[in-house]
This record gives sequence, C-alpha cells and structure tokens, in this order.
Amino acid sequence: MVALSVFGVINYTESSFVLLQQVFGQRKASKPHTGYVRVPDQEPLKLSCDTCSVVSSSGQILGRLAGAEIDRASCVWRMNSAPTRGFEADVGHRTSLRVVSHTSVPLLVQRQHYFFGQANDTVYVVWGPLRNMRRDGRGVVYNMLRQVMESYPQARVYVTTEERMNHCDRVFKEETGKDRIQSGSYLSTGWFTLILAMDMCKEIHVYGMINDTYCRTEGYRKVPYHYYEAGSRDECAEYLLHESAPYGGHRFITEKSVFAKWAKSHRIKFLHPVWSVS
Repeated sequence: MVALSVFGVINYTESSFVLLQQVFGQRKASKPHTGYVRVPDQEPLKLSCDTCSVVSSSGQILGRLAGAEIDRASCVWRMNSAPTRGFEADVGHRTSLRVVSHTSVPLLVQRQHYFFGQANDTVYVVWGPLRNMRRDGRGVVYNMLRQVMESYPQARVYVTTEERMNHCDRVFKEETGKDRIQSGSYLSTGWFTLILAMDMCKEIHVYGMINDTYCRTEGYRKVPYHYYEAGSRDECAEYLLHESAPYGGHRFITEKSVFAKWAKSHRIKFLHPVWSVS
C-alpha cells in the first residue's frame, strides 16, 4: 500500500504511451496489453483513458475537498481496499480501476459482494510474486481470485504476468541503479500503479504523494497514515523509520526519487504540499 501525499499531473504525447481499447464510450485504435491477463481465461487487459485520477491511500488527501476534481477524469484509479464511502468530498465517488497487492486480496474477499457484485464495474489488477500467483493450483492468491470469479463471473479481475513483474524489476534497476533483490528492496502498489498508468493514460493526476523533504520540515500535518484506518499513526514517523532500515530500500525511498525523475521527464507538477523537481 502507498502512504505518500501530493497531487501530480503527468502529461504524455500520443506516442509515449500505449493506447488500448474502449472505455467509457471512447474508442482508441490500439492493441491489448498482454502484461495483465484476466482470471481465469488469460484474456489481456483492454483499457484506455485520456485523463486518469490516481488516488493514493494517504491521509494527506483528507480535507483537500478534491473529490469533484478527481471524478472529472476519464478514469479514476484507486489502490488496495481504500474506500470512497464517507470520504467522497475528498476522494471522489467513482472507481474505474483498482490496483491491488497480493497481500490485500483477502481484504477484498472478505467483502466480495461489495467489491465484485453486479453493481460494481471496476477493473481489478492484482500484482504479486509468482509463488502466490501461480496458476498450477499452488498459488494461494490466484486460487482466491478463481473462487471469486466462480461466484461473480461478470467481475473483471486481472493479474500481472510474471514477465510484467520482471519488467518492473528491470525498470527499478534502470532508474535507481540497484538490483531490487540484492539491495533488499521491494516494490509497492504505488509503483505498479504508476507503471500501469503510464501505459494506459495520456494524462495522469496523482493525488496523495509527499516528497522526500516533507517529513524533515517543521509543521507538517500529522494525519492518519491511511485515511481508511482508525488511529493517529504519523506517516512521517513511518517514513523516517523506514529510511533508517538496513538496506535503505523501502518503497518510500525508491518511489520518491524515481517518481521525481519521471516528473522531470514528463512535466509532473506536485501540489498539496507543493514541491519542485530539481
């Protein structure tokens, strides 16, 4: 799960992203994205969005009243099991696509009618390591998803292929100079969401992402780490805790720096709180 905070806009030229097929009445001449396949028939994901609102789960989004702005996008993307009910003014109502970690699938299964019932037309993209996602009957998470599809055959549930997972590792190494496994790093739902969004969206508005200096300044907002969790965990305490980890490879360290590089390349503008890309 991602606990970062800010609003970003990424603009892409027509040639810099993969256009896929129809969504919300918009047709784009494009090929399916074979890195994401449906459970259980292995059909590739077909999705194309002009403007994407990518909403993280950070408590920094509380009180921003960005809900109407978020909902104006062609597609609204969320992560894991982060809700909208009760937070509509800040996070919006719509959910076109939800990127889900293998560790969060049980949370969705606990409320499967809510997430996968007839009234829900959200696309789900689940990422995870091969040991959990294998299709030979021994992939625990994949087996959960197959059971969901048996109960809700109309649901649109996709998984990230092993090849796509390897691609994300390669991107990590290219951008950071570190081998993910050797450095003890791991990638988060935020990482996979941005990789996917850059393939499928012409313009990306990211809500809920802080920069690397935010937690070092006085007066930062102490808010719940995730807006859907009770309590008062301080996301900056979490950030500083992980920065001092032995490998220095936690998602907060990798994502903030790599997203900043992508911001410079793709004209991302970060707000709430404002930060510049040097």
